[in-house]
Amino acid sequence: MSFANDLREWLETDGLGGFASGTVSGIRTRRYHALLLHATHPPTGRMVLINGFEAWVATPSGNWALSSHHYAPDVVHPDGAGRIESFEADPWPRWTFRLEDGTKISQELWIARGSPLVVVSWKLLRPERPPLWRAARATSPVTVGDSLQHKAGVRLSVRPLLSGRDYHALHKANPAFQFEPQREGEALVWHPYPGVPGIRLLSNGVYTHDPQWYRNVLYVEERARGLDHVEDLASPGHVQWDLAQGEAIWILSPAGERAETALQGSASAIATRLRDGERRRRRQFPSRLHRAADDYLVRRGGGQTIVAGYPWFTDWGRDTFISLRGLCLATGRLDEARAILLEWAALVSHGMLPNRFPDHGEVLEFNSVDASLWYVIAVYAWFETMRSCGRPVSPRDQATFQQAIHAILTGYAQGTRFGIRCDADGLLAAGVPGVQLTWMDAKAGDWVVTPRIGKPVEIQALWINALWVGSGFLARWGELFERARETFRARFWNEAGGCLYDVVDVDHQPGKTDASFRPNQLFAVVGYPVALIEGDRARRILDAVEARLWTPMGLRSLAPGEPGYTPHYRGGVRERDGAYHQGTVWPWLIGPFIEAWVRVRGRTAAAKREARRRFLVPLLRYMEEIGFWHLCEIADGAPPHTPRGCPFQAWSVAEVLRLLLVVLQEERVALPRRPRRGRSFFSSDIRSSL
Repeated sequence: MSFANDLREWLETDGLGGFASGTVSGIRTRRYHALLLHATHPPTGRMVLINGFEAWVATPSGNWALSSHHYAPDVVHPDGAGRIESFEADPWPRWTFRLEDGTKISQELWIARGSPLVVVSWKLLRPERPPLWRAARATSPVTVGDSLQHKAGVRLSVRPLLSGRDYHALHKANPAFQFEPQREGEALVWHPYPGVPGIRLLSNGVYTHDPQWYRNVLYVEERARGLDHVEDLASPGHVQWDLAQGEAIWILSPAGERAETALQGSASAIATRLRDGERRRRRQFPSRLHRAADDYLVRRGGGQTIVAGYPWFTDWGRDTFISLRGLCLATGRLDEARAILLEWAALVSHGMLPNRFPDHGEVLEFNSVDASLWYVIAVYAWFETMRSCGRPVSPRDQATFQQAIHAILTGYAQGTRFGIRCDADGLLAAGVPGVQLTWMDAKAGDWVVTPRIGKPVEIQALWINALWVGSGFLARWGELFERARETFRARFWNEAGGCLYDVVDVDHQPGKTDASFRPNQLFAVVGYPVALIEGDRARRILDAVEARLWTPMGLRSLAPGEPGYTPHYRGGVRERDGAYHQGTVWPWLIGPFIEAWVRVRGRTAAAKREARRRFLVPLLRYMEEIGFWHLCEIADGAPPHTPRGCPFQAWSVAEVLRLLLVVLQEERVALPRRPRRGRSFFSSDIRSSL
């Protein structure tokens, strides 16, 4: 297998919102591929400090590159990627290079969780010996000195490539860049620009100052997305090691108290300590998929949150509450789930939770009708998981969550931003021109691609389920639940299509319907926790969704043949936004699809095995072979369903975990009862406070 053109992407995260990422070939294809990408205000304020490096080896036979870069107009140089003999992602990225003279060198890269520290190491591998020699020496241990004696003089040189920019931006050569480092003990520290975190480099090599600009570095993924895609990188000098003397160590971090506290001692001693600790931490996870899930749980202030995806998303309300059930509840991380839910509980404003924390500034964005409703579903799921584990919930937590849910339902019932209000029929109306409120939220300039103003189907399913949850502590929500459920069943069924309408009362015009065939109707069948459509109608919906929307990468957002269907997600910003929810495949939707499919078939063991074989195994194969147990955000609607968008997406990974650990477990799970006032998971004294 050749790795020279292997553009599969790997990811290392620090638990603070920062990360390192790149491709197997080492060629950076995105502006976000970086060696040290630091979240200055976890998990936001991300800055690229070290983009990558240039590496080469000098042996008695000649000089050999270990790195490659893509330059404009279309040149790959040097040829280091062609020397990659193998790549392993477990427990962290590890490359093996074979030089033309037989020299073999390993390169490893990992991040110590909880600190913005990236460690890179290079090691001269023991040369291969003929079998007869190996047999003759079997009783005589081979020392490192013996095995590397003929490789004396193998010298490695590495140049850091720096920028010091916002992670969405690009960097250009300029006279203001500060190349000269400061000495801080054994470390070198660069301060490229005022207001940019210092860049700290600690190594066991020898630094030579030799400032250079690496100009016209090209990122092919940015070019394909119709964005600026060429930048210049600054290289202040290079570090050199004699690999015959031992492992070469490079420890990279932003200059600051958090990093410096962990950087006590020699580079070799620090790397050994960090490597051993990180290896132990990673071994504690039951599987690689559990470990991948851990990458999305990050710190925010004194609490925790969930990053929606790498490399460009931060924490989004909708994504957090959908992902929490798989990343935390399915994996038993109930304390983390509690911390996240409590962190968001204080942010309810007029019934709404923010959909996004911006990268800069403190203004929260409340442009989502469903984030608050998903929050109610997530809280209910957390309570149910705590109950099933026999873990008590404190009265204080009960009161906090009950008040947040009551505030959400009250705000929506009375009316809040963007025309969100409970209509006379009990259903939830939402939307104003120019604003995208549902998860189908693409917008290009003033163009809202799928406005879905009126009463969208999945919003009703979430609203009615939230009312059912609220009925556990206040009778008025139970009465509204009954009315809304009956109205929904009467108004959303489309007999001609054998499915549900996607939106009724379109543009707030009574009786106007949108019959576009989309996956949103699944949420009325799956039951979170109450299914609104059951029996023959539910089966007809599932059969139609399977036939028209299912692909090996997930579900299409719009069926082929529907007006506006777009088979490929590509082109510039406007073209891609126009395709985002118009046929593009979303892997996360495999969760509600399989859960609804199994529910309609009685949740039998046979149905679960069949669902796993038919629908989940293709995604698992992709995750193992392509994604290193991560899963992309989207894929093309047309075969071969090429992965697109964000390569590491939280809710995609979360829904696979939830399916494996909860939905497809073969023991019979009792359906939740549906009393008139809903399931009461609050204590009586909490309920009586209302």
